[in-house]
Amino acid sequence: MEITVKGSSIICPAQETPKERQWISNLDMAMTAYYHLLVYFYRPNGSSQFFNAQVLKEALSKTLVSFYPMAGRLGSDDKGRLEIVCNAEGVLWVEAETNFAIDDLGDFKPSLKLRRLVPFPNSGDPFSHPLFMAQLTTFKCGGVCLGVGIHHTLADGTTTTNFLNSWSEIARGLPQITVPPLIDRTLLRARVPPTPKFHHVEYDSFPSLNTSWQPNPQVSVFKITRDQLNTLKSKSIKNESTIKFSTHTILAAYIWRCVSKARSLSYNQVTMLNLPTNGRTRLQPPLPSGYLGNVVFMASLTALSGNLQSEPFMKTVERIHGAVNRMDDEYLRSALDYLEILLDITTVRRGAQSFQCPNLTIINWMGFFPNAANFGWGQPIYVGPANVAQEGKIFLVPSPESNGSVSLIACLDASHMENFQKHLYEGLMSFDKIKARF
Repeated sequence: MEITVKGSSIICPAQETPKERQWISNLDMAMTAYYHLLVYFYRPNGSSQFFNAQVLKEALSKTLVSFYPMAGRLGSDDKGRLEIVCNAEGVLWVEAETNFAIDDLGDFKPSLKLRRLVPFPNSGDPFSHPLFMAQLTTFKCGGVCLGVGIHHTLADGTTTTNFLNSWSEIARGLPQITVPPLIDRTLLRARVPPTPKFHHVEYDSFPSLNTSWQPNPQVSVFKITRDQLNTLKSKSIKNESTIKFSTHTILAAYIWRCVSKARSLSYNQVTMLNLPTNGRTRLQPPLPSGYLGNVVFMASLTALSGNLQSEPFMKTVERIHGAVNRMDDEYLRSALDYLEILLDITTVRRGAQSFQCPNLTIINWMGFFPNAANFGWGQPIYVGPANVAQEGKIFLVPSPESNGSVSLIACLDASHMENFQKHLYEGLMSFDKIKARF
């Protein structure tokens, strides 16, 4: 895929914005310092003004007035602690074109091709890099991709989605945005004095393999249909449980078991499952949905691989339900306090080794993009990650067909991928015949 960059510029806020240095929370500090990269694909709608770059740039400039930290840079205070420097230096905007058609990308598998649809800062001083970047790439079929990168210290997925939706509302000419940003990270300060009350397994050292191993990551996309999802959900209903388990919990249990079998983990191998969880509605009082920053807590649990492969399916579902359900206000406040007492918070940042075999992280974007980023020319046909580099990461996103099916984007070791596909689909086909294990 050839991509030709036609031009780039820095977009600054359309009006004067506060010049300040913003304290960031322990959750922001605990995030790995990288950009998360998203791609939004749109088919042409016949309009002569389809994705007019000038309209988008002017709307972006206006949006940055409300979301002014996005136009800032990373910095550090006199103690070396990271902070956001709100200096209105702007965001990166790139325009490009390609000789590919959108359909040439198939199932939108994260790859180097998709990665090139998102701009990335040049090497050098990270404190000089824009915190938000966008690239508008026009395909030969007339469709476009809007690729965006946002620094994870600045924002989580909810903030990113809110920013894109606000930008699109301004592009459509709406008089005001639906969800104004709340710019006050002190709402997530630790208590004084910090008083952690729980054992926070999510910040423990991650389990390692009992045997030596060098990962060879491979990315594949698997489709789970609506009927297959319903089959999984019906299993929990037939179990006569009084608890209504979420689709995410049931699917996570199924995937964890399939991955453990595909990896041929020994019976006594400890494996950790991590489920990023939005804390906005779990805190009391709830944080407004427009809170600008990271409110991602990790629901984590461990189990022996042998237990996962032998116990009844509903036991695994109940394990995960319990881990997610404990994420209430008291637990989350305890997590903030625990981070506060650490001598070096960077020790709990999750790198590639914390995700990889024997562990698994499942990121749920199934309900993340309702009415996403309609800039005036229709909804995107697909939204998803541009790249998935860490072995042991799985994304769940709505499939491009918009028929209730799910695209399961898996980054697993190449030697495990075929077995994972086998267990994933064989288990779904025969699920209603299996009582205790699959």
